Amino acid sequence: MMVRISAPAHLHTGNPDLSGDMGRLYGTVGFAIEKPRLEIEVREAEKDCSNDEDALKFLARLRERYDFPPVEVTVRSYIPKWVGIGFHTTLALSIGMAVSELYGLNLSLEEVALAVRRGLITALGFYALKVGGFIYEGGFPVDKREKVVPPLIFRGDFPSDWLFVVAIPETPRKTLAEIRKREDEILGNLKKMPPELADRLSRIVLMKILPAFIERDIKTFGEGLYQFNHLLGEFWSDYQENVYCCEIVNEGIRLMLKEAYCACQTSWGPTFYGLVKGQAQAERLKSIVEDFLRENGDGGEVFVTGVDNRGMVVERG
Repeated sequence: MMVRISAPAHLHTGNPDLSGDMGRLYGTVGFAIEKPRLEIEVREAEKDCSNDEDALKFLARLRERYDFPPVEVTVRSYIPKWVGIGFHTTLALSIGMAVSELYGLNLSLEEVALAVRRGLITALGFYALKVGGFIYEGGFPVDKREKVVPPLIFRGDFPSDWLFVVAIPETPRKTLAEIRKREDEILGNLKKMPPELADRLSRIVLMKILPAFIERDIKTFGEGLYQFNHLLGEFWSDYQENVYCCEIVNEGIRLMLKEAYCACQTSWGPTFYGLVKGQAQAERLKSIVEDFLRENGDGGEVFVTGVDNRGMVVERG
């Protein structure tokens, strides 16, 4: 018996409240995307084994709470690691749901998240798997950090002709991977956001991003995403080179803004992305960014993707 899971990566736009003065922290705005996807197979085995070390770590966490026979986890298709598009959360949650399906544990995605301790600080990756689409989740109570899954506030199907051009520059990947390995330490000692900044960010979400999305006003929607992400970049500048994680991303975002409705860095970077309308505009921007990365470093990966409006797909085989 085997269970296959295909799960989307995600693009992070930002967290509106790192102040906590109203009793909640974080919240997240972001998107599930059609590609890249994580594809895993989980089958019965004589002992736990995998072609990925992180998979074994998450299996061990799951076993701390639930008892089940050994499994073999095979990662067939990867989301790039340590680039801000959700590999570890997606892997952890996918393994938990596959084990539950394989052995009839009847676990909810919430129960899996609490067991493997992923998707609890920011729940974008959680909801990318559960419901897909454009996502805004409401953060967690300050006294329940990693004890609850943040609630889903808004979820919408993304228009099929609104596309993202996503760039993963090669040069800063190693440096950013080291920072991400210290993420828990950094977040545990994070400076407090001024309440007035959290007010401004929340107002951009409530009064610009969400209404523009519902009205299918891509220009205003993109403006709101950029303003939101840029303000957060200024707040995070103590932990990265500038507003964005490195000079390549700084320049890449400026370049994208000439062609796209928005340009944002996802999470710690180095991945950045721009919003366009239609395949022709997407391919044009993709070509421009590919040339830029070749001329300003060691190249990297640039691709066009729509938003995944489905979420995780589970199949038995």
